[in-house]
Amino acid sequence: MDKVTSVEEVVSSLEDGMTVGVGGWGSRRKPMALVRALCRSGLRDLTVVSCGGPDVGLLCAAGAVRRVVAPFVTLDSIPLEPHFRAARQRGAVEFTEYDEGMFMFGLLAAAHRLPFLPTRAGLGSDVLRAGSGLATVRSPYGEGEDLVAVPALTLDVALVHLDRADTRGNGQYLGPDPYLDDLFVKAAARAYVSAERVVAPGALPGPPQTLLVSRMHVTGVVETPNGGHFTDCGPDRARDEAFQRHYASCAADERAWAGFAGRFLSGSEAAYQREVRRWHEEGA
Repeated sequence: MDKVTSVEEVVSSLEDGMTVGVGGWGSRRKPMALVRALCRSGLRDLTVVSCGGPDVGLLCAAGAVRRVVAPFVTLDSIPLEPHFRAARQRGAVEFTEYDEGMFMFGLLAAAHRLPFLPTRAGLGSDVLRAGSGLATVRSPYGEGEDLVAVPALTLDVALVHLDRADTRGNGQYLGPDPYLDDLFVKAAARAYVSAERVVAPGALPGPPQTLLVSRMHVTGVVETPNGGHFTDCGPDRARDEAFQRHYASCAADERAWAGFAGRFLSGSEAAYQREVRRWHEEGA
């Protein structure tokens, strides 16, 4: 079955109040074309589940987010995502923070349609006392060890960005790390893959272990060349560090951000890509 769709069709299928999982890691391989379209859509009250980066920041800046569930929200080379930090300081968004192990177990529980999974991650830390709502369970085996019961991070929809996909929805990563994209897809009722390039069935290059996402779990696939910009999408493209610095600098000033948003975020994805090229040509 051909599952090729468009950015606009994906976003138009979403609704206010949904729980949206966003793949990638920090400022690496984020489905930014889909995120930018979400920002333009006017959707509100979203719960965003993410190893957060500029996806979370842009959605916070757009006023689309009610709650964030994440182990971190960073731009990697810039430690704190500026829009998310500002939103938290204003009290504009709720935040549920898990460590990376607990976050993975939450996605894994949802992927297996379980209500929770037990883990030692978090034991002895303040996460259990920080308003997370986490409970513990006692193992029925051995000496009855107490474990953290991480609730399933069940998603209404997942959005991930991969290097390649075929028209049936199989997705392939070619970079150094799969991150948790396969778990996001399996944890969701619906999943959409954006890809740098979409090819015919059977035309995905490389060894089979790079086939991260199975078509069985994918609702639709979108070709978005440079659609992960400005995040790292190696081996095709490195992170656009100059543009990321520009983004973060503008985020720190209300007037500068209005100019940034007006130039880069007010139009279509094609307009965004065009303005980014012009910005680089200007030597800014």
